[in-house]
Amino acid sequence: MSISSLASTYGIKNVNLLRTQGFIDGKWVGDSTSTFDVTNPATDDLLLKVSNLTVDDAHKAIKSSSDAFKSFKTTTARYRADILNKMYHLLMDNVDDLAIICSLENGKPVADSAGEVKYAASFYQWFGEEAQRLTGDVIPSNIPSNRIITVKQPVGVVGILTPWNFPLAMISRKVGAAIATGCTAVVKPASETPLSALAMAYLAHEAGLPKGVFNILPVDHATTKSIGELFCEDDTIKKVSFTGSTGVGSVLMTQSAKTLKKLSFELGGNAPFIVFEDADIDKAVEGALISKLRQSGQTCVCANRLYIHESIYDEFTEKLVAKVKKCKLGNGLTEGTTHGPLVHSRAVDKVQQHVKDCLDKGATLLLGGKVRTDLGPNFHDLTVIGDVTQEMAVAHEETFGPLVPLIKFSSEEQVLEWANDTEFGLAGYFFTNNYSRIFRLGEQIECGMVGINTGAISEAAVPFGGIKHSGFGREGSKYGVNDYINIKTMVIGGL
Repeated sequence: MSISSLASTYGIKNVNLLRTQGFIDGKWVGDSTSTFDVTNPATDDLLLKVSNLTVDDAHKAIKSSSDAFKSFKTTTARYRADILNKMYHLLMDNVDDLAIICSLENGKPVADSAGEVKYAASFYQWFGEEAQRLTGDVIPSNIPSNRIITVKQPVGVVGILTPWNFPLAMISRKVGAAIATGCTAVVKPASETPLSALAMAYLAHEAGLPKGVFNILPVDHATTKSIGELFCEDDTIKKVSFTGSTGVGSVLMTQSAKTLKKLSFELGGNAPFIVFEDADIDKAVEGALISKLRQSGQTCVCANRLYIHESIYDEFTEKLVAKVKKCKLGNGLTEGTTHGPLVHSRAVDKVQQHVKDCLDKGATLLLGGKVRTDLGPNFHDLTVIGDVTQEMAVAHEETFGPLVPLIKFSSEEQVLEWANDTEFGLAGYFFTNNYSRIFRLGEQIECGMVGINTGAISEAAVPFGGIKHSGFGREGSKYGVNDYINIKTMVIGGL
């Protein structure tokens, strides 16, 4: 399908947002001799063929960013804030078109995609404001004739590797911080969702971002490994930011050892969702629906295992199943769809493996459980399974799909032990009206972020990140710039 026919078919008004070439040094690069397919996961239909850039192109992008950094690092905070503010407004002005593009290549319902566009834009707005707060300190010296001054300086060129599940927001959350601090960036978006990234590059150019500050490298799966290795081993790149699996993060960390880079990784999760006997059950059900089934369970902070106190288990289960039954599975661009497909067949297989493991070990199927080939190639029922136990795979492995496993517990001590019985520590959730428990459990649960009486924890003001095997570093919030700066100390003597 051509760009014009794709725009016409799906009602994309700003055709300039549809790009099939990479963006290096302020120019669109790549040709039709080497491409990879971008498909719609709801149908597996081809959307567009995108230029498959090379390692040589990546070297050019890194040099472009390095050259741009020499002048960009000297720009004022106000200048960078103004550009980020323009990027925010350009995303907001193109919400509808960007949402369609995102839904086409990602599969999520278009309403969710519109929400992601606004979420992505909010990081440009946030970091535009943070750019003007990057202040140093004057530290009292023990030597009367000395003064100690610290200044914050950008680290340099940043290599950014982003996933497919939030193809806009995962870029803006990293690039916004980079631009705010005066860094330049080379971004390798997910092979499944390069169109959103390229649309963002177009808008960044329209906002007046200088050439070389923001480069985009679309590549296929086969080339991805080589680009990641280059980012880690090229000494020109001073920091790598990665969102993805723990296994890949471990490889990238090893590869970065030679060049001693700054790293920030947001990796896998296995979020517990706990409902205590004193909780507002209706609010807990709503929270579970949001936390577990958002984007058909394909977010890094999705609840993976739901622990329900035995005294309210039956009531909670009945109300949750009734809510899930009202959801509509389908193509993300179809009106009324609340939940879309999984990203590919491997994701469907993973859900089926966990469903089978649960049922083989004595769990009870309460809703769904089947692959929905009648809807398309990558659909799976929204599935609820009861009588799940800690011995089942779903209690220890991230499903990343629409499976809701319900596990009974009897005491706070027991459920805390179960919740922390994982190598991961990204997010966790619990519902209670006991304020002593809010602080007690909130401090004891081993994860980087805790949602208490809410299933939604993501916004630009939140320090986003995990502990343990879920990574390190924080994105968003006032802390989000820290991994993009070096603190320089100047000691002035003889005063």
